[in-house]
Amino acid sequence: MERTPLIAGNWKMHKTAAGAVALLGELLPKVAGAACEVLVCPPFTALAPAADILGGTSVALGAQDCFWERRGAYTGEISPVMLKEIGCDYCIVGHSERRQYFGETDDAVRRKALALQAEGLVPIVCVGETKEQRESGRAFEIIDKQLRECFNTSVDPRAVVVAYEPVWAIGTGLTATSEQAQEVHGLIRRRLGELFGAAGQGVRILYGGSVTPDNVAGLMAEPDIDGALVGGASLKADSFAAIVNYRRLG
Repeated sequence: MERTPLIAGNWKMHKTAAGAVALLGELLPKVAGAACEVLVCPPFTALAPAADILGGTSVALGAQDCFWERRGAYTGEISPVMLKEIGCDYCIVGHSERRQYFGETDDAVRRKALALQAEGLVPIVCVGETKEQRESGRAFEIIDKQLRECFNTSVDPRAVVVAYEPVWAIGTGLTATSEQAQEVHGLIRRRLGELFGAAGQGVRILYGGSVTPDNVAGLMAEPDIDGALVGGASLKADSFAAIVNYRRLG
């Protein structure tokens, strides 16, 4: 089944509104005509100015998190309704930093994914293992548990993306080899097939973990790696554009 590659930039807690405008102004000409789908996920305060700049372009806009209720007394939270209104197409949920620092659970991730889909947004559901879990031989067990608890039959596989992020490779400079990444992506693909049947073959699976212009082509050559969730390298127009344009580089 043909799957359009997706290169997503997760800016995390970087860039003010003015910084976002400057970065996007530099980035857009560099990714025009890209052979993949391009997505940027700025912080909440930069979403509105980013939406203004991205309107009419081929670059999609996403958020880094949301809450699962449409509205209510949830101080500090942002709902999928608000994200949709501002112009978002995607939203990351379950990122390892959300799990580590804010206690996000698989059940919370599932509820957020369903709430996003109810508003027509596409959740990017993150799964991955820590260094300790990998070294103890539990990587597959952990990821399998996350997949089964984050998804149920109510989640629409036609409007979801999965991101595999080995936690030990995020911001460390370490990267899973193409073979290591494919091994886990293959597991994820098989589990998606068990959960969703034939539709599981259409779900895009991104790799996230110190993706750079130097390693992206090797990763993308693997059969079950459909794109990248890029952190630090997405904060500079040149490096992110080089990742987006990996096919031209190769």
